[in-house]
Amino acid sequence: MDGTSREAFDQLRLIRSANVGPVTYLQLIRRFGSAACALEAIPELATRGGGRLPRIADSKDIDIEMEALRRLRARLLFLGDAAYPALLAELRDPPPVLIWQGRLELLDRPMVAMVGARNASAAACRFARDLANDLTAQGVSIVSGLAKGIDTAAHQGSLSKATIGVIAGGVDVFYPADNEDLQRAIASRGLLLAEQPPGTEPHARHFPYRNRIIAGLARGTVVVEAAPRSGSLITARLAADAGRQVMAIPGSPFDPRSRGCNMLIRDGATLVQSVDDVLELILPFDERAEGARRGHMTSENVGSHYVDDSGAPDLDSSERVGLLALLSVTPVAVDELVRQSGLKPASVHLALLELELGGRLTRHAGARVSLSN
Repeated sequence: MDGTSREAFDQLRLIRSANVGPVTYLQLIRRFGSAACALEAIPELATRGGGRLPRIADSKDIDIEMEALRRLRARLLFLGDAAYPALLAELRDPPPVLIWQGRLELLDRPMVAMVGARNASAAACRFARDLANDLTAQGVSIVSGLAKGIDTAAHQGSLSKATIGVIAGGVDVFYPADNEDLQRAIASRGLLLAEQPPGTEPHARHFPYRNRIIAGLARGTVVVEAAPRSGSLITARLAADAGRQVMAIPGSPFDPRSRGCNMLIRDGATLVQSVDDVLELILPFDERAEGARRGHMTSENVGSHYVDDSGAPDLDSSERVGLLALLSVTPVAVDELVRQSGLKPASVHLALLELELGGRLTRHAGARVSLSN
């Protein structure tokens, strides 16, 4: 996708509009068939949800973003495009659009994510560099997040062949600043991916979104040193939730940086120590990945795990009151709302969509929702 077509313009305008996240975007496209029709429907849906009319992205702002992308020699990849990664499209909340610089063909290779501690030991960084280099020599692309420590080592080890960097901010924002040269090199010699528009400074809320892309792209995630509570373990959990392989490098129980990996192994992650260990685990994905690539190319079957609400009956006033009564500021699974309300799943999904567009609902990981604060 070169980002110049009218449909691309409307798709970008839709995802940049307020209260339209990845899940809502996908539901709107599936319900209305096109971004243009979805944009026209937002005011009515938000009103039915009892909220305020959300800010729909101004066309001038989209023109400015597209001009910035042209200036940066960056391009757009939309969910549903032929080149969109098949495994990433399997997520419940796949990014509707990715901004990319570099070699898009690296997405056609099997991908393995490598993540770990920012304050990693020298030995762990050396191991990560060597493992990344060995995997790329076997035709694998390495995915990581350009953080200090293990991420940096993984990119350095795979830069000469096949490295993919996923960043939390805009493609023109260098974070951490120390990795500016590395980010530029990845954009030139590898592949750089961003979900946020150019100029976006990364904030804490952006990193979980970045982590889900790292985990979603890859057939498996390798964790090399991690504290018990760290972003690396969040990425590993996201990989497990997506049905991907979770692998960990064992370490000394006396080193706090190894506790996260050892905990993952205790809880069922696969202990790996060599390139052969990793390849043995990801090769069974060949048939699945190829099948997904053949089957995910159209807007009709993207996100097929969602309930189709295109023909859902609208809730009456008493049903809306009952559904609202089940919601609170504490996240709850959508499936649980369906069970407790006794309403049709499609009608519940439609009502939640209306509430979100009205600014009254917040979506959380694991298909959970809550009332907005």
